Amino acid sequence: MWTEVRAPIVLDEQGVAYIEGTTAKVIELVVAKQTNGWTPEELQEELPHIPLARVYAALAYYHEHKEELDADIERRWEMVERMRAEAGPSPVRARLPAAGMLR
Repeated sequence: MWTEVRAPIVLDEQGVAYIEGTTAKVIELVVAKQTNGWTPEELQEELPHIPLARVYAALAYYHEHKEELDADIERRWEMVERMRAEAGPSPVRARLPAAGMLR
């Protein structure tokens, strides 16, 4: 007899993968891992509301859909860079050195 096992990854109406029972997107977890070099255990320490098994499930989902998610990550980085360029220099960042808060 087979028993059905539910994966802890769910897709919203737009097909965005979330960790079930949270508002955490799989892609956000992956970007945090990539940018910080965290292990799954370190990710779980940073996100204590997500059980380690679900961290691994999210990473497994990423690896099963790597090409598609990597393209989405790249698209998001390009959008951030475009928005940064369009916004121009930050007035706050310009004032920080004078306040001794930034070199």
